[in-house]
Amino acid sequence: MEYFRKEILSLVLIAILSVNATVQGQNSSVTDSDAKVETKKKKNKKKKKKKYKLPDIDLSHWKVTLPVTNEKGKPYEISPPEILDFASNDVAKPYMYIDSTRGAIVFHAMPTSSTTRNTKYSRSELREQMVPGENNVNWTFKQGGNLKGTLAMDETTRDSEGKYHRTIIMQIHGRLTNEQRDLIGEDDNNAPPILKIYWDKGKVRVKTKVLKNPSASYEELLHEDAWDDDEGFNFTQEVGFRKFTLEVQVSDGKMVIILNGNEYKVYESIHMKKWGVFENYFKAGNYFQSRDEGAYSKIRYYKLEVSH
Repeated sequence: MEYFRKEILSLVLIAILSVNATVQGQNSSVTDSDAKVETKKKKNKKKKKKKYKLPDIDLSHWKVTLPVTNEKGKPYEISPPEILDFASNDVAKPYMYIDSTRGAIVFHAMPTSSTTRNTKYSRSELREQMVPGENNVNWTFKQGGNLKGTLAMDETTRDSEGKYHRTIIMQIHGRLTNEQRDLIGEDDNNAPPILKIYWDKGKVRVKTKVLKNPSASYEELLHEDAWDDDEGFNFTQEVGFRKFTLEVQVSDGKMVIILNGNEYKVYESIHMKKWGVFENYFKAGNYFQSRDEGAYSKIRYYKLEVSH
């Protein structure tokens, strides 16, 4: 009898231990599962935080021209310091805005009635201001300058032949001093652009100016019709809709354009030397080169920096 009692007690003890082990296993399983869920939530939060990016662009020395008109019927512009708060400007929002998923400023342009003087095209484009809010302080080739940007074509339309529309993404624009303007009897300070860089059907194309008469006098050099367009140059790399980097290096009598740090175009000639009579300023953004109905393009700028 005693033997059976011991056996029964042993079986009961084994059953109790078995139940406890099962419960502990279940509790451990729940705890592990909860920990995994909590870890996953933290990772997801980190991922969400990483998605929000800002462009690496200081706008304190730039003004922007947008493809809409102001109350005077002229292209709408935002200068420093107001441009620093462009993201909250209701007029700017459709044409210059932050893409926070890519960390870029988007410049959106299309054909409108808002065109600047001496052109039929509209733009969403930055203009350098060495002194914020001031157009009358600029630089010469002798003083030199560097412009570097990382950008990409975001969207663009096609023409009737199925070819992508072109847009100018960077410029160096000439400017007459007040004395030069008065000397040749002009009513504004506009001078030709010595550099235009295009996004052209997925390629980067460069256009510059050459003198019609390299022996022209100082006064003759100041007239726009003294200069002609060169035949242009296409970089061999195709950028398409991918991100790429452009750098413009300017010094006395010389201009160097660099694509992605490994392809160069050097301009060093009598034309560059003679261009030294003009003041200049950099431009960057989207100067759209079409008047086709419904056409548009959007350029993303991730980085933009200038130095002198």
